[in-house]
Amino acid sequence: MKLIFIYGAPAVGKLTVAGEIARQTNFKVFHNHLSIDCIEPVFEFGTKPFWKIVDLIRVETVAEAARVGQNLIYTFCYAKDFDDAHVAKITKAIEDNGGEVCFVLLVCEKSELEKRVLEKSRLKFNKANNLEILHEILEKYDLFSPVPERESLVIDNMNLSPETVANQIIKHFELNK
Repeated sequence: MKLIFIYGAPAVGKLTVAGEIARQTNFKVFHNHLSIDCIEPVFEFGTKPFWKIVDLIRVETVAEAARVGQNLIYTFCYAKDFDDAHVAKITKAIEDNGGEVCFVLLVCEKSELEKRVLEKSRLKFNKANNLEILHEILEKYDLFSPVPERESLVIDNMNLSPETVANQIIKHFELNK
């Protein structure tokens, strides 16, 4: 079982690329907003109970996928230092159940993020969808550093189509089609 862990800043194209990989392979997409949108009606976003349950859903979902051999693509807005414990939990859940984690960092220029964050497709899930929120997140967190102590495939997708990026990931990690 492989978990393709795609991370990067809001609006960098994580879910779009994940969808394209899924279209070409037997991988399923488990993007970070599935757990967030599920819990937000019950617990206020950002509170301790909110993150406790979101984390539980994410870790148990990927662990079970590893146990049954279901290949997954996991998208996540990784903030250096702030999210290291979560990344460690996800990695442990996969590796303890015989799976492999393949990290992919998507990057592009801030000006491109500012264009993409306004796209209507971001409204489907409760994602950052305006410049004020994007700027606040970018100022508060380091979202451009790779996950420490793990090798990441880094792709600047500024001028690449989602299909091209997906094909690079599929080729690099030798994903079955």
